[in-house]
Amino acid sequence: MAKEELKAKIAALEAVMAAPDFWTDKLKAQAKIKELAELKDQLAGVGKYDKLEAIITIFSGAGGDDAEDFSRILFEMYQKYAARQGWRVKLIHENLNDHGGYRNLTFQVEGKGAYGILKHESGVHRLVRISPFSSKSLRHTSFSLVEVLPDLPAASALTIPPEDLRVEFARSSGPGGQNVNKRETAVRLVHIPTGLAVHAEGERSQAQNRAKALAILTAKIDKLMTERREKEEQGMYVSKTTEIEWGNQIRSYVFHPYRLIKDHRTGVETSDIEAVLNGELEPFLHNDLF
Repeated sequence: MAKEELKAKIAALEAVMAAPDFWTDKLKAQAKIKELAELKDQLAGVGKYDKLEAIITIFSGAGGDDAEDFSRILFEMYQKYAARQGWRVKLIHENLNDHGGYRNLTFQVEGKGAYGILKHESGVHRLVRISPFSSKSLRHTSFSLVEVLPDLPAASALTIPPEDLRVEFARSSGPGGQNVNKRETAVRLVHIPTGLAVHAEGERSQAQNRAKALAILTAKIDKLMTERREKEEQGMYVSKTTEIEWGNQIRSYVFHPYRLIKDHRTGVETSDIEAVLNGELEPFLHNDLF
């Protein structure tokens, strides 16, 4: 929506709100107030989901054990950044390997506006280092994909028709004490039309995990449809698998032969690798080029 159109809509709504009978219908009045706030956010350049919390999934790509260890490194980096912001990180699903790395994992970042700040972390991240898993101490390149989604309100999940979902239950492997493994509390949802799948096991009850999985799946579908529409219009749709395998990276983390972390979209770079991995991500996240 163009700026002038936004300004006109805001002015029209403000005129309606100034009417003496505005509060006669409280529900309608509250809806108008919410609409006005959203329009003002759009005018200020704030996306409609930016104030929400975030759901982050990290997928290991090419690189074997190194890629799965890189996913662990990225997870710990985001945990430390969240702690610096006073946010809470809650694990939703994890698929661990035998070396403490992750084939994939999903976690929630609980903090107002987390999605708006972290959304540009979505994309392929590349690691170059001497592999700790190589007996010959060879330099190795590996890739992980970070997907950042808004944690949508529960009401948004109701838009998926039940017949489009396949629901599977399993015993949770997550935290929660002995009782968590006695019942099938873990939930896996598959969106049949797209093949998208989501796991949730971080909650204590099956119903809670199903609700969380449904919210994440809704956000995934919304993002997929938006990306496909935009890329198909430009004739450049690329599958997520290809992106991970071939390293269409947004950021590189080079530990050897030199030390440098560089964002390829903005040009921001630093040789202070330890600071970044300890959660000092501000130079990468707060950039006018986004």
